[in-house]
Amino acid sequence: MDPSQQKHFAVVDYVIFAVLLAASVAIGLYHALTGGRQRTTREFLMADRSMGCLPVSLSLIASFQSAVAIIGVPAEIYSNGTQYWFLGCAYILGLLIPAHVFIPVLYRLQLSSAYQYLELRFSKPVRVCGTLTFIFQMVIYMGVCVYTPAFALNAVTGFELWAAVLATGLVCTVYTTMGGLKAVIWTDVFQTLVMFAGQLAVIVVGVQQSGGLSEVWRKVQDGDRIAGLDLNPDPTERHTFWTLAVGGVFLMLSLYGVNQAQVQRYLSARSEKEAVRSCYMVFPSLQLALALSCVMGLVMFARYCGEDHHTSFLATSKKDAVVIFFVMDMLQGLPGLPGLFIACLFSAALSTISSALNSLATVTMEDLIKPYFPTMTESRATYLSKALAMSYGLLCLAMSYLTHLMGDSVLQVALKIFGMVGGPILGVFCLGLFFPCANSTGALAGLGTGLAVIFWVGLGSIVTRSSGSTPLPSSCVANRLAGNSTVILQAVYSNVTLSRPSGLKRFYSLSYMWYSGFSCSAVILMGLIVSFLTGPLKEEDVTPGTVYPLMGKLLCFLPEHLKKKLCCVTPLGQTISACQRQPPHQKENNGEAFHRNEELDSCLPEEVSLPLVEQETFV
Repeated sequence: MDPSQQKHFAVVDYVIFAVLLAASVAIGLYHALTGGRQRTTREFLMADRSMGCLPVSLSLIASFQSAVAIIGVPAEIYSNGTQYWFLGCAYILGLLIPAHVFIPVLYRLQLSSAYQYLELRFSKPVRVCGTLTFIFQMVIYMGVCVYTPAFALNAVTGFELWAAVLATGLVCTVYTTMGGLKAVIWTDVFQTLVMFAGQLAVIVVGVQQSGGLSEVWRKVQDGDRIAGLDLNPDPTERHTFWTLAVGGVFLMLSLYGVNQAQVQRYLSARSEKEAVRSCYMVFPSLQLALALSCVMGLVMFARYCGEDHHTSFLATSKKDAVVIFFVMDMLQGLPGLPGLFIACLFSAALSTISSALNSLATVTMEDLIKPYFPTMTESRATYLSKALAMSYGLLCLAMSYLTHLMGDSVLQVALKIFGMVGGPILGVFCLGLFFPCANSTGALAGLGTGLAVIFWVGLGSIVTRSSGSTPLPSSCVANRLAGNSTVILQAVYSNVTLSRPSGLKRFYSLSYMWYSGFSCSAVILMGLIVSFLTGPLKEEDVTPGTVYPLMGKLLCFLPEHLKKKLCCVTPLGQTISACQRQPPHQKENNGEAFHRNEELDSCLPEEVSLPLVEQETFV
């Protein structure tokens, strides 16, 4: 960036940024020195299962609302209009299904890691594969979340890049290692409030400097930034109502249904009722966060439309940095407000990274270490959990450096990988929850197939650059030509026809919003085929409480004897004892007796569900 175009922080901006980091460390220190002082894995990894629904819900929002979203959504609206806003429609089913399906099943099993479910339902190899897939996903995403805001801040203000990276990574590592999940959740609460305050300040000042609400509305309308309801069913269209509202449901399920970072928050709630309420409370907050980001993008367009930016920073830089430039440009004469937005941006980064660190430490401890060292003492396990959190924090810094070396396109690549990995994991959970006949071999085959197919599509789109979009014109003047309408329509149709990809390139053009749904479907389809070929399980062979009676609820109007023939009708609220958890008569596809791993009983209580009366309220 030309030094003459760079914006600068005032002293008060640096103070606000430093206060954010200091407050986060202070919260971690407080939880390290109070309560049980993080001396047990139950307290360090699960917050003693004592959290209320309000902090849990705010933490769920903060984990999802990453720095990439804070600066990525306004840039998307600025370039392509408000079509992305329809993603909010996906939040309805994307939160209702986890609240009424995933939370009841996982909470009643009283697990620490979501992937323990995969061993209870299938086998240890499926659990290990699920854990390793999740670790791969989160390690890559952590590097992106640290590097993206630091790069954007450096590009606009000249703020030292690696100072920002190190400050973010080290502060996260310190308070997550000291204070455990309690510190992560309460810092998320604080950081969520900072996020909303920062975005709101930018919008208010931006509207004022753009001439008021009516002027902003006129400019965005004339600039074609207000999108209509696009019902084009073509799955290769990047953003339509169907890709966002339907494809987005699968993305939401992969995040709020089976992602360890979110599941761990449900499991930290003091009761199942509190966990379900926290999921409900996320909905209005997510809608507010999406609305603020979209309005910010519209205000940014109204502020700069009609100006000549061919040689300016807005034309030559990446989208991520454009949003920071807009904020610094508007708030330059208001000391403290630029610092507030940067604090908002880094709050999003801190919350996402701390959630990742804690969840990675949990799955590594519970899925990869404890099963092989069942006699490990509680104090040693807690110490090792803290060491794991610190190690993942250092790995996060290494990944951010790797992101820097890979160049500009790595951010898009890493975000696609994040979407590609979540879908297959969701598919394995759905296979276990909704299909009692699915066996371990089918689950492994389905997971492998889902990952292979979606990585083929994703990497193909990166190589052929098939997933990009053409930004709308940046003029404030309405894009309505007064010439012959027939000629205009013919030209548009000709352009669409010529630009439509064919063959494999069309396959690679699948919208990234369908990645989770496509890979989830591939896992379920292949899993069922292989399960039937290798010997499907019977209802009595499945560990009680690990199957959600979906068909039984959908076919509730049928007589009981017909439902028993057609589907699994075992009530979800059945009490599960340790002896029931590992049925000795279960058979694998080779006909030999298959016995569940016995270590699981050592980390689960004898009774792992709530009383039937209370559970039925949520089923």
